[in-house]
Amino acid sequence: MGKFSRLGNDLYNGRRSIDFVGRKWLWYAMSAVIVLVAVAGLTVKGLNMGIEFTGGAQYRVQLNPSQVTQSTADELRRAVAGTGVENASAPVVTTAGSDAILVQTEPLDGPESAAVVDAIVATTGIDPAAQLSQSEIGASWGKEVAKRSLTGLVVFLVLVSLFIWAYFRQWKMSVAAIVALAHDVVITIGIYALSGFDVSPATVTGVLTILGFSLYDTVVVFDKVRENTRNLRETKRTYAEQANLAVNQTLVRSINTSLVALLPVGAILYVGAVQLGSGSLKDLALALFVGMAAGAYSSIFIATPLLVQLKSNENEIVLAERRAKARRRNAADAYATVPAFSEDMPMRASDDGVPDDEAPRPTVAAGRVVRADGATGRGRVAPPARGPVGLSGASGRQQPSRKTRSKRGKK
Repeated sequence: MGKFSRLGNDLYNGRRSIDFVGRKWLWYAMSAVIVLVAVAGLTVKGLNMGIEFTGGAQYRVQLNPSQVTQSTADELRRAVAGTGVENASAPVVTTAGSDAILVQTEPLDGPESAAVVDAIVATTGIDPAAQLSQSEIGASWGKEVAKRSLTGLVVFLVLVSLFIWAYFRQWKMSVAAIVALAHDVVITIGIYALSGFDVSPATVTGVLTILGFSLYDTVVVFDKVRENTRNLRETKRTYAEQANLAVNQTLVRSINTSLVALLPVGAILYVGAVQLGSGSLKDLALALFVGMAAGAYSSIFIATPLLVQLKSNENEIVLAERRAKARRRNAADAYATVPAFSEDMPMRASDDGVPDDEAPRPTVAAGRVVRADGATGRGRVAPPARGPVGLSGASGRQQPSRKTRSKRGKK
């Protein structure tokens, strides 16, 4: 942990640096591959919409509290799936309180529903007339949830764009943040489609939650970018270098924040998908886990390089780039600006009869700076003498001398 802390300190002070901005095309290519895989999964396999969105049948099984366990739910799931009914091949079985278990399937007709009821009764041994109730779930509620979720997403994006523009006073930061946000949503939905999990209201909740997490990390990085690039004229770095420094300075913080958030979500995902096997818990956890990981990635590798690319044509950024290049060129060769000597260069004013104060300015000949006379580079010019140097009035006086402390005051 000590090495990681020292690494974070070196990254913050600039002693070490990871070139996130300079390698932007590598990060773009990696993101393009992930997005293409996600879009392919979404197009080919599609989302497995839950019965809340498509409608279906629901069976409520009343049991003793001692029987309402996960093992009983697993037995019911296997029994219903083993009936051979196509629409009941992947039932959703969850506990409801302490005295009931819910079995949800796709829409069933009369004979198919009877087969499912027989499987439930055979597994639990209940009285179907007293302990089993059946209801049909319509798709209208799910459509209303999807509509309201889409409306909330659009409103969220508009408000986010206005907030970033008002806070940073740069619309290009809003564009970069929205692109990173869309990147996270597409990857999350695509991986969710590839996993085959049912889309439930918990999934919608998870997707809307990751929007805030992704935006939070991006805003923190952008705030550091603004701090580092506030006075470009006084710095010796370009906008890209200062933005890359900002990413390095917030890198350790982003990693720590993401790990702290991903570890509990990963534990919930494991419990929901492996141990419980189904339910809204795993749907929510998968959306959160993928979205948080994608959000941490996009804020580092996508948002800031894209921002630098969008601002690369601004006049202030171009001038800062030129100043930085000139500084690096002078630092690499300190004698690059020293004029080159040529045979016809006048060395003194008497060579061509032109006084020193009327000597021509430096000219460029064959790609070289030629100076007619006087100092070159950044050296100082000695002022001309006003007359011959004579003896001063104190030339004949005795000058004071410093004696040792032991001889002071003695004659």
